[in-house]
Amino acid sequence: MSQSNIPVNEIYCSLVDKADKKFSKIKNLPYYERNRYDTYFCKVFKVYTQLWKFQQENRQKLVEAGLKRWEIGEIASRIAQLYFGQYMRTGEDVNLANKQLRFLARFITVCLVLNRREMVHQLVNQLTVLLDECKRTFQETDFKEWKLVVQEIVRFLKADSAYINIRPLRYSIVLDLHPDLLPQVAAYDGKKNLRLRDAILSTFHLNEVKYSELTLDAFRMLQCLEWEPSGSFYQASGIPLSSTSTTIGQNGGGPGPSRINYSQDITDPTLPPNPRKAVLYHPSATHLLAVLATISEELSPDGVILIYLSASGTDGQAMPSLSSANISENMIRNFRSHSISTSNPSSSHSDGDHKICLYMGTRRNGGLNCIYPCDLIPFTRRPLLIIIDSDGSKAFKAIKGAEKGEPAAILLSPCSSPPIHHASGSLFTMFLTSPLQAFYLLLGFSGSDSEMGLCHKAEKLLSASLNDWGLTLAASDNLDPLWARLLSDPFIRRLLLRLCVLL
Repeated sequence: MSQSNIPVNEIYCSLVDKADKKFSKIKNLPYYERNRYDTYFCKVFKVYTQLWKFQQENRQKLVEAGLKRWEIGEIASRIAQLYFGQYMRTGEDVNLANKQLRFLARFITVCLVLNRREMVHQLVNQLTVLLDECKRTFQETDFKEWKLVVQEIVRFLKADSAYINIRPLRYSIVLDLHPDLLPQVAAYDGKKNLRLRDAILSTFHLNEVKYSELTLDAFRMLQCLEWEPSGSFYQASGIPLSSTSTTIGQNGGGPGPSRINYSQDITDPTLPPNPRKAVLYHPSATHLLAVLATISEELSPDGVILIYLSASGTDGQAMPSLSSANISENMIRNFRSHSISTSNPSSSHSDGDHKICLYMGTRRNGGLNCIYPCDLIPFTRRPLLIIIDSDGSKAFKAIKGAEKGEPAAILLSPCSSPPIHHASGSLFTMFLTSPLQAFYLLLGFSGSDSEMGLCHKAEKLLSASLNDWGLTLAASDNLDPLWARLLSDPFIRRLLLRLCVLL
């Protein structure tokens, strides 16, 4: 049968099928080694040229036969992709390879922040494979920096993988009390309760676990100040939801659904907006204070700013032993003041404490990266919640009584010797963000050493204890007015109750 006797729509479908097959063979080819694939591109360009010319010459007949407008657009899109691919392959091969590596590295950061752990592992595998291909292809080029990037993310995931299956770091209304169900604390002096609106997170420790400019401790605090979209931790894991606040889920078990509504997962209209967060990596003192000044200027009347600083300062008193005796009495005693320290209460200030600072960068920079307690005092005209995780934390007690307008809430880590910052991050920060994991590390357990059933029982027991302490604080007559205004915020309340474990 001659081609003139074949219906137009059949010829068109045959050309489309031929073009699709050839396009599928070249769409995933790398952007480098262009000479190796020039033959393939010539063949694909040829068949798409024929297809485009045929549909132009027979447009009316094809439309009458059922051709849709979007089908023509699909052909145009494929041709545009071919031209773009050819354009990319005419560039410098090494530069294009670096662009691909840089894209994957940035995508990993986005997925980490969004808590897409499965996608992170997939991207790390892609990054590793691509880096190996680049090493083989461009043997004269040094990819040492990219090798360090891969080592960073692998180390980060290894340090953060333990107990990740127990519960999310974020505030989950499936596991934590719903904001509407928090015990009410009577307002003092007619002042409104405060809400966490903004947070500044910054850490610096030598050889700390990090990926790019996101350190492990900053990442944990970042996640701890986020709402978990209702049940997404379980939906992504294939675990059924439960209406009780004591049900414990895990990431293990059967596979989750093949498709997840990520747009619904990221934004949950049933939850309040997340606090704004500024993560600063090794900031200079002027940079950190400039960011703090901007946030203070924009803070709403009912807002409070959380400042989390984790860095080395100076050796202090030894860490007190953890004891369950008189824990309720100790907790109430600490909440009578708006400054809470987990150091030995008998330790006193020395005359040299005002000279102690936090080193937010290398010490060879002199005072450029040093944050002193007096640096924060001018900003106490607005409500502040200051969390200091350092061996020199006791120096920041000097802020108490020196405020310029609003009393500052201060949470101080133990002044431990030796420091309690290790390969899995700061133990103090871990108690604030994942107390059960911190307990296991103190006992010398690892994630593989623990049975999930035992973990679930421990989590239920800890959650029940924290809820009981929350009721105790809400009913106390000796509560400092500042804490009374802060306990209505779910994020701050959870941090304070977890700190009670160390008191």
